[in-house]
This record gives sequence, C-alpha cells and structure tokens, in this order.
Amino acid sequence: MTQPNKIIQIVIGPTASGKSTHALELARKHDGVIINCDSMQSYDALHVLTAQPSAEDQKIVPHKLYSHLHPATHYSAADWRNDAVKEIENAFKCNQTPIICGGTGFYLKALMEGLSPIPEIPKEVRDHAIALQLEMGQEKFFELLQSKDPMTASKIDAKNPQRTMRAWEVLEHTGKPLAHWQKEPLMTVSKDWRFYVIGILPDRDHLKERIDNRLSIMMDQGILSEVENLDRLIQSGDVPQGALVTKAYGFRPFQRYLKNKISLDEAIEQTRIETRQYAKRQMTWLRNQINIDQIL
Repeated sequence: MTQPNKIIQIVIGPTASGKSTHALELARKHDGVIINCDSMQSYDALHVLTAQPSAEDQKIVPHKLYSHLHPATHYSAADWRNDAVKEIENAFKCNQTPIICGGTGFYLKALMEGLSPIPEIPKEVRDHAIALQLEMGQEKFFELLQSKDPMTASKIDAKNPQRTMRAWEVLEHTGKPLAHWQKEPLMTVSKDWRFYVIGILPDRDHLKERIDNRLSIMMDQGILSEVENLDRLIQSGDVPQGALVTKAYGFRPFQRYLKNKISLDEAIEQTRIETRQYAKRQMTWLRNQINIDQIL
C-alpha cells in the first residue's frame, strides 16, 4: 500500500512581504515547525537588520535554523539543504508540519528540485575566493568569472556575490565549470514528500511602503549597535572582511556611517535603495523560477 505524501508547506516571497507572520499563523494552525530558508537569517548576527523572527514569536512555535551559525561561517546551499532535510525528517517523526520560510530562492530549488553532486570545496580555496572578491569588488570579480567561465556566468545574476563566488570556487577546485556539474544527475529528497508553495507577492508600491516602514522600525530597534558589533568582530579578525553575513543589505552603508564616511541619512537611503532593488529581483525570480500553488 502506497504511503500518503508528506506535505511540506513553503512560504516564500520578497523581503518585507510578511512571510514570517504568515508562517507563524500556519504553524499555530497546523502544529508546525518553522524552518528558516533565508541565508542571512542563519547567522548569529544582525538579527534586526536581517529581520529575524522576534524572541517572542520564536517562543510560540519551534523555529529551526535561525541564528545557528557563527558569522564567520561560509554556508552553502548544500549545507542548508542537508540541515533542512534533517529538520523536516525530525518534524515528520514528531507528527508536526514542516514549514519552510524565507526568500533565498536557490536554497529552495536545491531542496525541491535536487542538488548537483559537486565535490566539497576546501577551506583554503573558499578563503582565496572570498579575498579575491573583496579585493576586486563584485563587478570586476564577476567580469573575471565571465572570462574564465562564460557559460556559468550567463546563468547567474551579476550582482549576486554569493552565486558568483560559488561558481568561481567550483571552477578553481575542480577545474570544471559549475555548469558541468549542474548537468550531472541531481541528488533529490524523498519521493514521499510533496511541496505546497505559498507565494506572498505584494504589488510594487505596497512592498516599497512596507520596506520603508520596516527600516524605520529597525532603526529604533538597534541596527547601528548590531552593525557596530559585527564590525568589531571583523576588526579583531574573528570574522573575515568578505564573510557572507557582511552581504546583508544595509550592513555596508551603516558600517560606512559608523566610520564617518557618509551621513546617517545617506546610509538609510542607500539601504532603502539596496533593499528595494533586491525585492524587485526576488519578485522576478520567484515568478519565473518557482511553481507557486497559492499566491497571497
């Protein structure tokens, strides 16, 4: 007799769309466990700036894979997928509903569609890639990738530092382009699992308003203290200059403000623009890359 499909709820949408609130409602209704799928919310740093669920919300229902990494950690889609699979299996064992919540689309595709069998990248290769990206800047670093691996570069966003660095380190370590490995048979999850995707896709004007309002609230909740604390870890050498967590939108502008390089108003405006542009890219990606079962 065939076992019934095990349903995994997925709540996805652009930043500031209200994903966490909706996931919390679902979890309360369906005895759920919320599993983070936002790359920046995985780090134990910048809790407010990356809009991690509040301590109060995390007490209401179980939240997994939030703030579980030291900010110096390099966390890949494969790492997240492995951790997420464990949390999903644990939820099913406890007869709870796993609810994936976040906006990192590549993580979701790795879980839902499978992941290429790419060899593990040694730390020294990754560290060199981080240093090179930091030294050159994202634009020049992407151009270098284009010159060495045009096929892979044509498939990724030139403004996405994490994807660019991943393509570079795979090429450096294996001698083969990321596109080569992506043609190999995928590592997939259990065939008994079924994904039900809820997309929260506000109209553009409403989303801009939500982003602006959230930024104002974040300022009152201590963004500057968080940025200062992370910058202190960077200066002490505990966190690399190019650590993935420093890619969080807003960190660099507020860091420049704290170093008296720009005004606070300029830092706020740069963060607002960065976040709006990111939300726009997320919306486009979600509409074109993910099969959504229900749109809110």
